[in-house]
Amino acid sequence: MTFHIISIFPEAFESYFSASLIKKARKKKLIKIKFYNPRDFTKDKHKKIDDRPYGGGAGMVLKIEPLTRTLGSILSKLKIKNSKLKIILLSPSGKQFNQKMARDFAKKYNDIVLICGHYEGIDERIKKVIENWKLKIENLSVGPYILSGGEVAAMTIVDAVSRHIPGVLGKIESLEEKKGSYPVYTRPEIFSVEGGSASGGKGKKYRVPKVLLSGNHKQISNWRLKHGKII
Repeated sequence: MTFHIISIFPEAFESYFSASLIKKARKKKLIKIKFYNPRDFTKDKHKKIDDRPYGGGAGMVLKIEPLTRTLGSILSKLKIKNSKLKIILLSPSGKQFNQKMARDFAKKYNDIVLICGHYEGIDERIKKVIENWKLKIENLSVGPYILSGGEVAAMTIVDAVSRHIPGVLGKIESLEEKKGSYPVYTRPEIFSVEGGSASGGKGKKYRVPKVLLSGNHKQISNWRLKHGKII
């Protein structure tokens, strides 16, 4: 799986993608992440990538020319069938991304292009350009709220999809939908709040549920099903 991320702030991804599971997956070559900055595809000396919106209004809009050149450069290098390619425009107006999509994307596609919106958005004509290239684009959001840009949303999708790629997780059971997102506990078996903590509760003991200490796998499984949430 290769993720192609179009962003005017590629440096925003460096820390997150250089840690934990994503770092290991990249090192094992299970996934690749490539960045493309539309500024590199401008033709004016100021590398201008945004302009005022027609019709007036606050903010700036990402220009169609550099974005089209960026996307065209990516597509020209991909020798794949269109059915194995997914192009996503990250926007607060898009359909909300979910776990089923993450699972399906990992199974269906070899290349995912993520276009990070910013400012007041992207010139709407990019959708028509992609359609005229005989390709499909999907508008996606990662939640019912507005972010400053699509970078955080892109990180979310890369992380969620990568987890479903064989080998990225140590055990397939680590997937949330497999374990049901149930409450988890670890040592010590009994914990008490130490002095110096917030007032109240000092000395109170907090115990691990007895069923988890029973060794009875059937009872433990039933408890996890009862208290978990299938995603």
